[in-house]
Amino acid sequence: MDERTRRDVETFREWVNETRPGGMVFFGGAGVSTESGIPDFRSPDGLYAQKYPHPPEQMISRSFFDAHPSEFFDFYCDHMLALDAEPNRAHRKLAELESTGTLSTVITQNIDGLHQKAGSQRVLELHGSVLRNFCQECGATHSVEDLLALRAQAADGVPRCPTCGGIVKPDVVLYEEPLDERTLRASVEAIARADLMVVAGTSLSVYPAAGLLDYFQGDHLVIVNRTPTPRDRQANLCLATNVGDVFDF
Repeated sequence: MDERTRRDVETFREWVNETRPGGMVFFGGAGVSTESGIPDFRSPDGLYAQKYPHPPEQMISRSFFDAHPSEFFDFYCDHMLALDAEPNRAHRKLAELESTGTLSTVITQNIDGLHQKAGSQRVLELHGSVLRNFCQECGATHSVEDLLALRAQAADGVPRCPTCGGIVKPDVVLYEEPLDERTLRASVEAIARADLMVVAGTSLSVYPAAGLLDYFQGDHLVIVNRTPTPRDRQANLCLATNVGDVFDF
């Protein structure tokens, strides 16, 4: 971290300490979890840079899930599940800031559940969670452990509900699927009320999630991302460094 970045990080931390109770909101993407060993998507070492039989965006789309469920679950279980991952410095600090009353809401594009594992209570999961799964036919809910057990029992590797035989789908938003309206609305409301908004670990290239920044009307917008984003000009501070380093205080 160079001297300028170090000064900007200190400025950010001052803003956090000066924020009124509940005045901070956090919006995070895949870069928040890379320190926990979960690869991001668009970096040179990310998921999308690897070679697969089909483009990853296609393999985690709703049409691919419907047409090729066996291939979908091969990819999903091998590359989208990281059940042994532990919260990192950023997750833990955000949970602390919530417990002390500074942070009102975590809004996340991640599906790993690490914010809750760190202790955060108010988490809005824009893209769902790998920890939740449901039968598409009868609606029965299943844990991720259930999903893996049902997959292991199936000859074609497609988990099916033991009650009705319907395919069990992860409660994650696939490409071609809309975001949950209630989660989106709650995110807009939290952002509109905030004085300090921190956007971290996201390229801000996926919509409608990236458009949430348009609802921020507060005093300080901080973007923490190792590479530039299309919204950098809107920010009061842009910190091109690791998310964990910024929240290590």
